[in-house]
Amino acid sequence: MGYTDQRFDVNLSILFTELPLLERPAAAAAAGFRAVELWWPWIAAPTPAPAELTDLKKALDDAGTHLVGLNFYAGRLPGADRGALSLPGAESDRFRANVEVAAEFAASVGCRALNALYGNRVDGVDPMTQDALALENLALAARAADHAGATLLIETLNEPESPRYPLVSAPAALDVVHRVNEATGLDNARFLLDIYHLSMNGEDVSGIIAKHAETTGHVQIADNPGRGAPGTGSLPLERLLDELTAAGYEGWVGLEYKPGDRPSAAAFDWLPSEARAPRPAH
Repeated sequence: MGYTDQRFDVNLSILFTELPLLERPAAAAAAGFRAVELWWPWIAAPTPAPAELTDLKKALDDAGTHLVGLNFYAGRLPGADRGALSLPGAESDRFRANVEVAAEFAASVGCRALNALYGNRVDGVDPMTQDALALENLALAARAADHAGATLLIETLNEPESPRYPLVSAPAALDVVHRVNEATGLDNARFLLDIYHLSMNGEDVSGIIAKHAETTGHVQIADNPGRGAPGTGSLPLERLLDELTAAGYEGWVGLEYKPGDRPSAAAFDWLPSEARAPRPAH
């Protein structure tokens, strides 16, 4: 098996960021990729002007790239300072307003995975109250994703880099997946298995893959330490992806790593060119 057996996409919110947003799809295509994903591109605008969404769709179409994953609004990333956990009132309303906009955009470009970051803990508010609001907002997001023909993804981050994020273990995120599915009855919430974040938390990545591949809706990779390209750290990423394939995972693997002190186009030498274009699911 190995890297050539995977379906890779490029996260244009961490790679090719030396370019303006609308130039990144073409840059990914020039590097040999036809599938991309994005964090919500407008940090301070959960509901951007319609022209900005139209321009992004055109950039994707003109480049011949397919958007396979999109985050709902979560404020500043990495770190997800906002998200489903946002304070009641204006902040929660911003997340809710974005849900409709993001889901409609996803449907317009055929994106089938929407990632809802949980958000950071808020000082002075009972954690149980925060979690109840998060579940309510995630259920809303799951219903919007369902209407768009998409899966809702729930992600674990890592505690060293995101100490205020509540979901810093695979079991914590998987519990939220279960609660969202129970609340909606749609069964369209899935686990986003980010190998870098799990490894930063010291988790047994192979064990999580073996036990939870069926509940996994998307995978992201970066090496550890450093969050660089495969081969820049010590993670056995090729073996772990083989384990995912053997466990039955057939979805996308997002390249969500930092290019280092080089142009993003030079950060893919670890991946054979024939492995960069998407291939049909197994």
